[in-house]
Amino acid sequence: MNPRVITANEAAELIHDGATIATAGFIGIGFAEALAKALEKRFLKTGTPTDLSLVYAAGQGDAELRGLNHFGHEKLIRRVIGGHWGLAPSLGELALQNKIEAYNLPQGVICHLFRDIAAGKPGTITHVGLNTFVDPDVDGGRVNSCSTDAIVEKISLNGTPYLFYKAFPIDIAFLRGTTADSHGNISMEHEALPLEALAIAQAVRNSGGKVIVQVERVTERHQLTPDRIRIPGILVDHVVVADRQDHPQTFAEHYNPAYSGEININSEHSHVPLSTRKVIARRALMELGKDTVVNLGIGMPELISMIAAEEKRLNDFTLTVEPGGIGGQPAGGLSFGAVANADAIIDQPSQFDFYDGGGLHQAFLGMAEVDSRGCVNVSRFGRHLAGCGGFINISQNTPNLYFLGNFTSSGQEIEIHDNRLEIKQNGKITKFRNQVEQITFNGQFALEKGQNVLFITERAVFKLTPQGVKLIEIAPGVDIQKDILDLMEFKPIVEEYRTMDPRLFNEGPMHVQHVGSMPMSHMRDTWKRMMDASDNSDLA
Repeated sequence: MNPRVITANEAAELIHDGATIATAGFIGIGFAEALAKALEKRFLKTGTPTDLSLVYAAGQGDAELRGLNHFGHEKLIRRVIGGHWGLAPSLGELALQNKIEAYNLPQGVICHLFRDIAAGKPGTITHVGLNTFVDPDVDGGRVNSCSTDAIVEKISLNGTPYLFYKAFPIDIAFLRGTTADSHGNISMEHEALPLEALAIAQAVRNSGGKVIVQVERVTERHQLTPDRIRIPGILVDHVVVADRQDHPQTFAEHYNPAYSGEININSEHSHVPLSTRKVIARRALMELGKDTVVNLGIGMPELISMIAAEEKRLNDFTLTVEPGGIGGQPAGGLSFGAVANADAIIDQPSQFDFYDGGGLHQAFLGMAEVDSRGCVNVSRFGRHLAGCGGFINISQNTPNLYFLGNFTSSGQEIEIHDNRLEIKQNGKITKFRNQVEQITFNGQFALEKGQNVLFITERAVFKLTPQGVKLIEIAPGVDIQKDILDLMEFKPIVEEYRTMDPRLFNEGPMHVQHVGSMPMSHMRDTWKRMMDASDNSDLA
């Protein structure tokens, strides 16, 4: 018997009151479901442990019962520092009711904070988060009134503003892999992503804590080469062999060998039914430049990869996703984060190094609210706490940005026929507001840095200019006054505009190549201006 191997229930017994737990995962990928379930079971049965602190980078859950929803119990949790909240509504409700201390920080910052804790540094210093709700001059990442600690500070180095995210010790790691050997070495041959597992394991080990790894099997000795070990045994205290149902590759698929590189799939037979979402994704695809490196965000931008496959354009550019996938075709839904036919998959902290340093040429992200200054909110609106995820890292550091979303929400009904739109009913909620509820992206900061910003909807396309948000395209069949201007809380700039390409609104393939006005040489020039401007910026 391997003394490292224990049951999930025995692992749960190791958690003491007041402990700080770090979990890895991206939606369902890499999440230690068996360990989270066992901890919840212990708490519901015994009332212990209590007053735990939870820290995690990406959203981990299915918006219902799995993932971090197992932690959503009053008294079990005292504090949460998380990158994305929308997939764990049980935790979000505790935060909104002021029953736990709650903080929302950028996903990439938390990934890097794990590494800096491992290295014994005082914290993470970065420009990411300046002039958003994470900035201490705004909310400092606080979600509610009972969250009073200043966990983010604004500092100046050589006259340039930065944010300092404070380090703290972590007692417990809940991680996941595929195979553990008798020395605790963990491989991930069936996992879709390695994520930030190594950084968390090092942080917890160097904090004097315990690293617990959920696997699907154990072996006496690995048959893989040493470079395939993603968590070395010197960092691992205990291994738990999970039941099959608690170890899916993603929360949508138990196992897809294309995600772990065992097979290649033919994606060119993809077909997406015609809808307003498809119209938006098609219009976004028109902006994708040849030989560019691109990020696709969660939600509507996920659809772009399917449209690119449908149009046989996947090889024209390199798609990436923030948890580490490079190339190939990113998956959608509860498999988002996984990539079929990937060129490479790297650790999540390293992917954010690349993003934060300006490695992307273009990024396509969602939008919930846009205001007259070009600010975007995707993190909090009304009683819905979504969190920023990697949105701030990506949007602040990419020279060419495209925000995608339906023009209205909650009840919008639109028919598409004869290469035009027919608006039957507008949604109850307008997305173009006088002022966004929370600043996840600061439009004025973006202008100061020289970023190129478009807002793409099914009926209109807008561009952010120094003079304001400017209407540049409208869909065929749309009345500009009734269907656009009357539904906006602010008046956009309306001068010359063109009609959106009618091929966006037909059933068959578009057979259209890149039509955006941003060649590679201009993208590089935009990035240089952006970085030069950010060195001297202190926009409040």
